Amino acid sequence: MPSLAVARLVLATVLCGVPLAASAHDLHEGRPNTGQGSNPSAGYAFALPEPGSYRLPAIRPAAGGRVLDERGQGHDLTDLLQGRITVLAFMYTRCGDICPTATLQLSLLQDLAAKDARLAQRMQLVSLSFDPDHDTPGVLAEYAAAWRSDETGAPDWLFLTAPDRSALTPVLAAYGQTVSAKPEPNAAGGPLYHIFRAFLIDASGQIRNIYSLDFLDPDLVLTDIRTLILDQEQDQHATGSVP
Repeated sequence: MPSLAVARLVLATVLCGVPLAASAHDLHEGRPNTGQGSNPSAGYAFALPEPGSYRLPAIRPAAGGRVLDERGQGHDLTDLLQGRITVLAFMYTRCGDICPTATLQLSLLQDLAAKDARLAQRMQLVSLSFDPDHDTPGVLAEYAAAWRSDETGAPDWLFLTAPDRSALTPVLAAYGQTVSAKPEPNAAGGPLYHIFRAFLIDASGQIRNIYSLDFLDPDLVLTDIRTLILDQEQDQHATGSVP
C-alpha cells in the first residue's frame, strides 16, 4: 500500500531523522535514541530501573469482546490475550496524528524485542481499531503490511477490528477508551476525536500498566515486559511449577 509506506516514511523522517531514501521496512532501523541502549540516561532524566527491581500490581482483568482478525476470522478478545504478555493499543487507520506516532513506537518495540528470541516468544502486540465502518479486515491487512517487521524472530503483531459498532461499544467502555466524531469529517488528523491508551496485559489476562503516548517508549515498555516475565518465573519457582 504505497500511500501508507510514504506516510510511514515521512513520519519516521520527522521523528527519527531517517533519510528519505530509506524503504518502508528500513525505517525500523532508524530507532530514536531512547532510554537505555549504550547510554541508559540518553532519553530520560533518570536511567530506567532494572527489570524485576519494581512491581507492577494487577490493575483489573482485561476485557474481552467480539473481534475480527486480518483474514476476517472471528475471535473473542479474551482468548487472544491469554498465554503471552500483550501490549494492546487502540487506533484507527484514518488517524493522521496520534495513531501513526503510536504505531511507529510499536514497530520499534517489535524490532527491539526481536533481538531477544526468548522474550519475543513470550509477548505479542495487538492493535485494535475503533473505526470498524472503515477499518475492515482487508484495510487492516494492508495497514499491517506497511508497519509489521520483516524480522523472522519478531513477536507477533495482531491487527484487529470489530464486526460492527454494537460489538465495539462494550469493549471501548471496558477499557475507558473514549471516541467521538468530529463535526467536520474531513478535519485534519482524521474524522475522530480520541485519547490514546495502550495496555500492558500479563499472560493470565490482567492489566498491569496503562501507557499514554508520552510513555509508550520501546525501552520503557520492554523493561516492564521483562519485569512481568521475572515475576512469573519467581511465582513458578515458588509453586514448583517451573516447566
